[in-house]
Amino acid sequence: MANGSRQAAWEFFGTELKRRREESGFTQVELGARVFVSGGYIGQFEQAIRKPQLDVARRIDDTLQTDGFFERLWRKLIKEQRYAEYFAHAAELERMATSICDWAPAVVPGLLQTPAYARAIYVASNPLATDEYIEEMVGLRMNRVQLLKDATRPVYWAVLHEAVLRVPVGGATVMAEQLDHISETARSRKALVQVVPFSVGAHPQMGKMMRLKEFEDAPPTAYTEGVLSGSLLDDPAVVRKIRADYDLLRAAALSREASLAMIEAAAEDYRRCASTT
Repeated sequence: MANGSRQAAWEFFGTELKRRREESGFTQVELGARVFVSGGYIGQFEQAIRKPQLDVARRIDDTLQTDGFFERLWRKLIKEQRYAEYFAHAAELERMATSICDWAPAVVPGLLQTPAYARAIYVASNPLATDEYIEEMVGLRMNRVQLLKDATRPVYWAVLHEAVLRVPVGGATVMAEQLDHISETARSRKALVQVVPFSVGAHPQMGKMMRLKEFEDAPPTAYTEGVLSGSLLDDPAVVRKIRADYDLLRAAALSREASLAMIEAAAEDYRRCASTT
């Protein structure tokens, strides 16, 4: 299903939700209270600005007595999407964000990856996969990377742990190219990049990737990811706490110029290593 068709399907979901809610005599606030979200979120579901989680779709069915209609529609839309279920909603929101802030403790964030680096990650995670599958995954990742090349791109800020620079994903040549790409992206003012050096020691969100997104007409979200799982968080108090942690990470990081100097020096080290092998 193409992106436009998928969006139209989610708009149908929202239209049906509004129609059936009104037929049942509920306001947005009243339905929200029954399914444990705010009335504002019901409004965003109806406008296809946000997509409900599966448990919310089920509670809507129970409350409106729609015999599983919204759960079945939700499952159909999720099944036909290109990304893993736990990441799909976060990927949709990525294109709507006005700003994105990444914290990367182990690997280069997806929006900054080169094809060769992404390929090495996918091969390591799927050692028995076919070449066709790997290239499909790399293609999806590169589609996301296009976001930073658009004229209407969001403000993008990435804080990387120094470990991201030192683990030779794909080998020396791939790493040199990857770090050059990060430097070029930052120096062309398409991204703000900082590095938290090993010398900082303990820091917030140790070992846990996180992403913060802000929007023009919707509340901010935070996304964290584990093994084959992800959590999209939109509780205001939780998002504020994660934002505070991100601010502490930026404060602990090297300045932007010092960070780029470290990235470029690491790239040169990889180039020297590649030339001697």
